[in-house]
Amino acid sequence: METESINMAIVRGVCSSPPEVRVLPSEQRLAQLQITTRVDGRAMSVPVSVIDPPAWLDQLDAGDELVVLGAVRRRFFRAAGSTASRVEIEAEVVCRARDRRRSQRLRNRIAELLEAIDS
Repeated sequence: METESINMAIVRGVCSSPPEVRVLPSEQRLAQLQITTRVDGRAMSVPVSVIDPPAWLDQLDAGDELVVLGAVRRRFFRAAGSTASRVEIEAEVVCRARDRRRSQRLRNRIAELLEAIDS
């Protein structure tokens, strides 16, 4: 019997800068942002990508506090004539830390994923 794998990352922190939003050749919108979080008193910057982000995400500014649920991905791309890579969180759910409605959706999704581990 094959065991189901899980790739889940949860990050709570503040935006380091406003998100960079662009349109991909596929017509999808992509927002990229940096979230700074503190672990054991040390600051860590975590890159996050959001495909087809909600409209409110465009209004984020440095210092806004967010919670992100997503999967860790390694993305390869061409840069300066060679192949480069970047590890980032590909967000499934993004919410403001104080948005009770969206954070409830996030908690429900986390519970679903954790329940999958037990089954």
